[in-house]
Amino acid sequence: MTVPQILDELGGVSRRTFYRWRELGQGPVAFKLPNGELRVWRSDFLTWLRQLETAA
Repeated sequence: MTVPQILDELGGVSRRTFYRWRELGQGPVAFKLPNGELRVWRSDFLTWLRQLETAA
């Protein structure tokens, strides 16, 4: 998933908020492509969401 796709799925979370979560180690597991763009496997994104639900 691209960052814009993730932000859409999260209902409009800002790009800055997403990167802040990553800085704090609270975002989904991501990997960087050779061009510097971030990607997240959908399975990792869904796992991350489930962990948030469990914590709430």
